Amino acid sequence: MRIDKFLKNSRLIKRRTIAKEACEQDRILINGRAAKPGSEVKEGDIILIQFGNAQIKAKVLLLSEHSTKEAAASMYEIVE
Repeated sequence: MRIDKFLKNSRLIKRRTIAKEACEQDRILINGRAAKPGSEVKEGDIILIQFGNAQIKAKVLLLSEHSTKEAAASMYEIVE
């Protein structure tokens, strides 16, 4: 699954266009490497999201094309 789509479906980032822009600005890392909007993410990957001074580190647990608000939280686990 594309990283921009995963971030939107998991609701880590509200909109896919914002996720795309964050990738283009090198604010998203997958396993320590800068992610492009089309970078593939798979279960077990570690995603680092940088928002200004704050960072969120999440482990991918589940990939789902469609998710409800309740199911979105089960797609990842916050690490650290």
